[in-house]
Amino acid sequence: MDVGCGRGDFLKSFKDLGLNVYGIDIEKSKSEIARNVEIYNCNFELNSFPFEDNFFDIIFSKSVIEHLKTPDSFIKEIYRVLKPGGTAIVMTPDWQSQMKIFYNDYTHVHPYTETGIKDLLEISGFKNASAEIFYQLPVLWKFSWLKIFSKSLQIFGPVKKTNKNKFIRWSRELMILGQGKK
Repeated sequence: MDVGCGRGDFLKSFKDLGLNVYGIDIEKSKSEIARNVEIYNCNFELNSFPFEDNFFDIIFSKSVIEHLKTPDSFIKEIYRVLKPGGTAIVMTPDWQSQMKIFYNDYTHVHPYTETGIKDLLEISGFKNASAEIFYQLPVLWKFSWLKIFSKSLQIFGPVKKTNKNKFIRWSRELMILGQGKK
């Protein structure tokens, strides 16, 4: 399940890999990207997820938790619908690399560090919780030695969201990748 699936970009990719996928978001997607995927509406601050306990093997959420006033309830709800042994994956902007622009998005409520995400997962009952800095550049996943160029760009701080060069932008705007097992 993709929690906060938006247009459904990740859902489509997961489905293309042969996975059974579900999405939930606060707004019903009108995008053609995920037209063959069931996307449920859910206000994460007010409602429980529309699924039974222990329903999913994997739950993925990217760039959602920083918008919530009650992140502990959100993580506990993820825990509730995750099967025993299942994995939760939560991604959020890294506060340390984005502190100068984090609140430029007026919907951002709560910034996170690696320690904060790991602790939230552990407090919510997840085992083997971890959190690490994540580079959004696939070339760096394959050729990690290129991180030296990304790290050199980081001394200039974050860039404006309007920057079209993804290597420059995502070398400087890092994410936190948190995960835990139920």
